[in-house]
Amino acid sequence: MTKTLAIRRPDDWHLHLRDGAMLRAVLPETARHFARAIIMPNLVPPVVTGSDAWAYRDRILKALPEGAAFEPLMTLYLTEDTDPADVAAAHASGLIRAVKLYPAGATTNSASGVRDFDKVRPVLERMAEIGLTLCVHGEVTDPSVDIFDREAVFIDRVLDPVRRATPGLRVVMEHITTKDGVDYVAGASDGLAATITTHHLVINRNHILVGGIHPHYYCLPVAKRESHRLALRAAATSGNSRFFLGTDSAPHIDPLKENACGCAGCFTATNTLSVLAEIFEQDGALDKLEGFVSLHGPAFYGLPLNETTVTLEKGDQVSYPTKIDTADGPVTVFDPGFPLHWRVVY
Repeated sequence: MTKTLAIRRPDDWHLHLRDGAMLRAVLPETARHFARAIIMPNLVPPVVTGSDAWAYRDRILKALPEGAAFEPLMTLYLTEDTDPADVAAAHASGLIRAVKLYPAGATTNSASGVRDFDKVRPVLERMAEIGLTLCVHGEVTDPSVDIFDREAVFIDRVLDPVRRATPGLRVVMEHITTKDGVDYVAGASDGLAATITTHHLVINRNHILVGGIHPHYYCLPVAKRESHRLALRAAATSGNSRFFLGTDSAPHIDPLKENACGCAGCFTATNTLSVLAEIFEQDGALDKLEGFVSLHGPAFYGLPLNETTVTLEKGDQVSYPTKIDTADGPVTVFDPGFPLHWRVVY
């Protein structure tokens, strides 16, 4: 029997669009279903200044399909040389909605990130004054820390001290992957939230490593053990407004994924809503899906809810393309490993 579910049009609070040919190919996959997205600034070179963000925003808008209704929410890449005045001006103009903290070397194109957190304290203090959100990639890069422990250690060594030293700073802990992250966000005072990706609700580290190396499940932060995945599922489907969708959809062409040093990232923009509807239904929480994808994020960022709606319909199995073609090469679409029966209809 067909089922339908109408929700406000969703937003994506963590998205990689890249640039050039890749941008032109993958942007329609997000704009088809999502009204807005927080755009990651880790290009080469990164989006560091307000003028960089204006230029990148213009390139995104030019790449939109005709008639598409989509708003890119821009961010700046935090470096040890970031000017607090430039950040404040970009925020006052309405251009940027967040500043992104990458610990240097933590993920794709993060070499310009932060090593000495004392050097960015003036920026963080100014952000707290003006109510600008800090989005954090929550991993330490200390080589002595096991990769599966880097999120938990980041909370203790970096995030908690930064929040204590900067009262009023609003923080989104992005793409959390552990029960440690869930518990820290759920138990924190106001001003802290977390995004959860589609793929981290589906995969654990076995999906990457068992039966051979599966490069299209390799992402950073890396997927953890099953107990952590279940904690993420529980948080996402709980209705707790501190948790909302940030897909971290991160396209790489197949030759860069399928090699001896494959790039990190799962490309989920194409089928995310179908995957999430399946997950929330499996967990008996379809009534919580709208909050996770459409309500909690705008509430945290102080933005209005989207006025338009989308309708998901359950019926026969849904087919999605396995790859998206770009002028630079194909990008593989995330495979959840189970059949999908929910499709987006209008």
